[in-house]
Amino acid sequence: MTNDMPDPSPARPPATRRRVLTAAVVLVGAAIAFAASYRSGLFGAHSSGDPTCRPAVALAGKLAPLIHGEVAALTPATTPLHLPDLTFEDGSGAAKKLSDFRGKTVLLNLWATWCVPCRKEMPALDRLQAKLGSPNFQVVAVNIDTRDPEKPKTFLADAKLTKLDYFNDRTAKVFQELKSVGRALGMPTSVLVDGRGCEIATIAGPAEWDSDDAVKLITAAMQPVAAGM
Repeated sequence: MTNDMPDPSPARPPATRRRVLTAAVVLVGAAIAFAASYRSGLFGAHSSGDPTCRPAVALAGKLAPLIHGEVAALTPATTPLHLPDLTFEDGSGAAKKLSDFRGKTVLLNLWATWCVPCRKEMPALDRLQAKLGSPNFQVVAVNIDTRDPEKPKTFLADAKLTKLDYFNDRTAKVFQELKSVGRALGMPTSVLVDGRGCEIATIAGPAEWDSDDAVKLITAAMQPVAAGM
């Protein structure tokens, strides 16, 4: 004979086993919460929504009417973003970080000799540094050539670009770090950064940085720094 009756329900686990299972679930939940909290603390300085960067977003909003003409391609910040503390080298090979420029407005630019628009843009950046370079502002142009370290130096010398300080990163890690926060989609890439290391505006592509439009925009961006804010 076949048994058409359903199998009896399995016996309920004893109370001790239920308590052990409950405790395990609680521990797993706590571990997940701790991991999330740790990741938030670890990456919070680079995340969008950093409260220390809210003034930069407010400044970007005030600058928006100046983003036109030769700098029309700039995208003003709409969400607080603290940039990664990028590392690179100066002309003597000494280590530098983006945080070394805190307290001044910075136009961070990534360029390479194999990038035709970059090469065309460099003279304008050099002239911008000549016009506005001061304790309150600096163009920080970081070369990311990964092969011949002398090639970018030769390019700058041949073009008589003497106002820009030379910075380079032969690993091109600075590009990848900016890309990781959505601020490097191609070359050249430029980010206008406030005195706290926060994004004010970003552009993917070249601009006429020594134009009246650019000078007016950057001069206005420098005002909070000049005022000691």
